Amino acid sequence: MRLRYLIYKELLQMKRNPFLKVLVLIYPVFIMCVMPWVMNMEVKNIAIVVVDNDRSTLSQQLVHRIEASHYFVFKGEKASYSDALNDIEQSEADVIVELPDHFERDRMQGKQPQILVAVNAVNGTKGAMGAAYMNRIVTEHVSADALFSTLTDRVSTLYLYNKHLDSKLFMVPALMGILLMMVCGALPALNIVAEKETGTIEAINVTPVGKFSFIMAKLIPYWFLGLIVMTICFVLAWLVYGITCVGSLGWVYLLALLLAFCFSGFGLVISNYNQTMQQAMFVLWFFLVVLMLMSGLFTPVRSMPRWAYLTTFVNPVSYFIEGIRTVFVRGGDFQSILPQLLGLSVFALFFDTWAILSYRKNE
Repeated sequence: MRLRYLIYKELLQMKRNPFLKVLVLIYPVFIMCVMPWVMNMEVKNIAIVVVDNDRSTLSQQLVHRIEASHYFVFKGEKASYSDALNDIEQSEADVIVELPDHFERDRMQGKQPQILVAVNAVNGTKGAMGAAYMNRIVTEHVSADALFSTLTDRVSTLYLYNKHLDSKLFMVPALMGILLMMVCGALPALNIVAEKETGTIEAINVTPVGKFSFIMAKLIPYWFLGLIVMTICFVLAWLVYGITCVGSLGWVYLLALLLAFCFSGFGLVISNYNQTMQQAMFVLWFFLVVLMLMSGLFTPVRSMPRWAYLTTFVNPVSYFIEGIRTVFVRGGDFQSILPQLLGLSVFALFFDTWAILSYRKNE
């Protein structure tokens, strides 16, 4: 009975907080509608300049082929390599393609002319992808047509689960986890610290309400709030990107609920050891950023150094992201996400128990 009244009190406080209402609506819209475009994994619009030392019909055909590619933004031809390099130094170009003298003559004689592709590799990913795109175009043009046609006919590529290689399909489900971290982790933690600063928590401390009831009353409303935010995310993913869950939404909600259990407990643990809003925010955001960056949200976990890869086994966000991508993108079932469910359950039990035990009711 006491728990019910305490939950009702929390719901009234949430209802009277206009900032919270705006946050629940604006935050999902911003994260789901803006971030997938900003954090696009595709590499396009690579600025390129060409140095054509041959000025032949065949070399100009290659130049026009480069110009027609949708991966590159053609910035024109330069008279010399030094002029083209100056464009890279001025950040006006990313790739230089230099065609040698006698390009057409050597090609007609069956030789393989040496073409230089110089890439600005300050951004390693962009540089590597730009070089790969350009090498593909050059190889197709320079290699013997019959040989290249034969090799192409013998290679068949099948893209599973994401046939259009759309990076948004990779990012959108994972961003839902980031929203849950904020709503179910940061908000309840900052709520308790705010009550400490205003002194209202002392009114609860002098009542016979137990620690378990008090903590649960603080957590349960935010668990439901997290599920509401997830529902908003599903609707936005469908309306904005046409992305729907391939598997069962029930498993997605279960993963979301377990992550909410985990981070709500984690947030309360931080609030129990900090007395001011500044302290709590600094510690909380430090851990949230680290957990987010080390979770595999932006890069595959197996591409990390071994020591970083091993940290994913103690990172609840990593379990959630792997689980939701398995269900949302691949259509996985219960057996497919069983390791993630078990991992999140262990973390949720650990942090919620720690939150209850570390709360000092009579300070």
